[in-house]
Amino acid sequence: MRVLKISEFGVLKNGKKVHLFTMENDAGMSASVTEYGASLVRLNVSDKAGKLTDVVLGYDDVTGYEEGTASLGATVGRNANRIGGAAFTLNGVTYELEKNDNGNNLHSGPDFYNKRMWEVESSEDDKVSFSLHSADGDQGYPGNLDIRVTYELTEDNELRITYDGISDKDTVINMTNHSYFNLNGHDGGDILGHQVMLDADFFTRADAESIPTGELVDVTDTPMDFRKMHAIGDEIDRDYEAVRFGGGYDHNWVLKNNGKFVKVAQAEGEKSGIVMEVYTDLPGVQMYTANFLEGEAGKYGSVYEKRNAVCFETQYFPDAVNKKNFESPVCKAGVRYYTTTSYKFV
Repeated sequence: MRVLKISEFGVLKNGKKVHLFTMENDAGMSASVTEYGASLVRLNVSDKAGKLTDVVLGYDDVTGYEEGTASLGATVGRNANRIGGAAFTLNGVTYELEKNDNGNNLHSGPDFYNKRMWEVESSEDDKVSFSLHSADGDQGYPGNLDIRVTYELTEDNELRITYDGISDKDTVINMTNHSYFNLNGHDGGDILGHQVMLDADFFTRADAESIPTGELVDVTDTPMDFRKMHAIGDEIDRDYEAVRFGGGYDHNWVLKNNGKFVKVAQAEGEKSGIVMEVYTDLPGVQMYTANFLEGEAGKYGSVYEKRNAVCFETQYFPDAVNKKNFESPVCKAGVRYYTTTSYKFV
């Protein structure tokens, strides 16, 4: 019988108690999430030898999430990734955002969604929903937005993340999950030997500040070609503009799912044999190889370093609100925002 376990996860600086919600399926896979930042804290799956392995980087308690700067396991919004110049124009009005990344805006910071307490809207044996009210003008965006994030653990060893929201004004909504995966274990060292597949013929070219130029570049004969599974480390340091600018992989790939919820990526831990499939209905995925992670004190005494993890952040393209040829992240007033991403272990 499946039972949701609720435990204490520490106390915030303001004295508020925080909880950890752990779901477990009949196969023994478990996922732990917290209402602080609506964050994914632990994800235990069986390796090829049957040993349970925690495959996401994280912290021992909520203090790590309150003080950390790497967005480990974070729910990111109202807009994930970058907006060039930290500004956009919508319905003839220009909205200025905070400049927190080389004059641009990254992950809608610095007042991040993952640094807030979300409401526990519902909790069941196999799913937990967190909700947040983001007022008109919050982070610089128009519209009162009510957003819900639901984590569901299925019997098919799938962690399904659903985003469901509505705004009273036209606004930008582009939510993602920023979990850092290491399929050899959260403390498994570098992920250069991980085998990866991305179902994408193109990536969005970006400048030295990681702002897309608007060009879609064919991945053929470049280090960006992951249409056939190969190791992340094969060409990560090749003398090629994209990986040179990013210090490794930190790019958006153009998915071929046409808005349908299908498999778009796969990764395999070369030591553990753990295979993870990524499914989404969104048009892009940012694969990020933790190029800027450095000396991050993590779970159980671990210290996370550069390239110790890989992120698969499903999304609308970076700076899409300022690029007419990119699918728009604008959600109309009163229209439901609804999207699903899942990480499935096979």
